[in-house]
Amino acid sequence: MEYKNNPDKPEIVTYNTKYQKAFKDLNIEWIAAYFEIEPSDLKALDHPQEYIIDKGGEIFSAILNDEVVGVCAMLKSEHTDFDYELVKMAVSPKAQGKGAGFLLAQNAIKWAAAQGASKIYLESNTKLGPAIKLYEKLGFKEIKGISSPYKRVDIQMVLHIND
Repeated sequence: MEYKNNPDKPEIVTYNTKYQKAFKDLNIEWIAAYFEIEPSDLKALDHPQEYIIDKGGEIFSAILNDEVVGVCAMLKSEHTDFDYELVKMAVSPKAQGKGAGFLLAQNAIKWAAAQGASKIYLESNTKLGPAIKLYEKLGFKEIKGISSPYKRVDIQMVLHIND
């Protein structure tokens, strides 16, 4: 499935194994720049087919001029309060501020809504100010009290859809 967008903006496409390296590389780049790579990161980045796709999720790539400039995924949630979790969002530094992250998240949310999702969860860190602003612009609200497998998580958010 492909989502057509404005030709001046990246095209958002769903998972294709040819984008797997970019999915990992873009995520490793931003995580290593701010935090440390954790075992939970590698589980998803090294095995996206098994960890995300085969469990009912989807991976999205933003393609601009035949290059992957951003990625994110919707992971089918194991938590009973949420349907999906928005995970592994990364945008290449050269594409940041150009709307790729917004398009990725917007298309991922539309995809989850089409699957019948009503609540989408995410985890982040307040050190990532532009990301937090993006999530708020998309309608995510801060919540508290859920344990995370990641040391770097200091904010959790939820988006209610299909209400």
